[in-house]
Amino acid sequence: MSKRYSPTVRRRRLSEELRRLRHAARKTLDDVVEATEWSRGKIGNIESGERQRPQVSEIRTLLDVYKVTDEETREAVLNLCRQSRDRGWWVRYRDVLSPKFVGFEAEASMVCNWELAVVPGLLQVPEYTELITRTALVRDPKDVQRVVDARIERQRVLFDDPDSPPDCWFVFDETALLRLREQPEILSSQVAHLIQTAEASPTTIQLVPHDRLHPGTGGPFVIMDFPDVADPSIVYLETDTDGLYLEEGPEVARYRRLFDHLRLAALLPEETLARLREMIT
Repeated sequence: MSKRYSPTVRRRRLSEELRRLRHAARKTLDDVVEATEWSRGKIGNIESGERQRPQVSEIRTLLDVYKVTDEETREAVLNLCRQSRDRGWWVRYRDVLSPKFVGFEAEASMVCNWELAVVPGLLQVPEYTELITRTALVRDPKDVQRVVDARIERQRVLFDDPDSPPDCWFVFDETALLRLREQPEILSSQVAHLIQTAEASPTTIQLVPHDRLHPGTGGPFVIMDFPDVADPSIVYLETDTDGLYLEEGPEVARYRRLFDHLRLAALLPEETLARLREMIT
């Protein structure tokens, strides 16, 4: 099993498989309501993945209703259910991060991230995370520390599986670093970490110069691809609450084009490294 195994991804795959099997059985939701005597909302929540920990017995009942008799298929679906019931580490930090987003990020094989105003979360040093958390009007030291701890845990995705690390491409506006000129120690620490990360891992970093026009003013986004072709790519748009998740092909393609244009507007990776070194010399 992958070290980046994510119950969030398994839950989404389970939902898609259950919808596929229902359609193959030519059953409507009302048909399933009648056969199981469950509420329409319960069935809808299982199919949408909103039900966080579906019961194996429930899934077995649905397979019976859909007349799925092939033992291999049944066991594969039931295993998805069992895996989807696991709890990821991020559940402990649900008060300071989006569990759904981190669940997807944990198993992504490719992450493309555009940030307009801050250093991407996976690249932040603790001092920087603390600074921007306090800037966001989080005052309680315990709350600030929880944000920092959660960010450190998130970053383990970059090195927990050395045999198969995710391929990450980060593009962000240079102003995120220039704002740190009044905090030279944090700037130095953050820039040194960016240089080390770019040089020692399969991570690409590009800066968009502060005086260069670019098409990313609409806001930050993350594109996530997964190792299994059964798991569609996702675009995540951060909001003040949980965020928006786009999965439709045309929507994902639109953001891929936007990310390509941002890469073209940015300094080349080697030019970015040179610019970063200039900041701390």
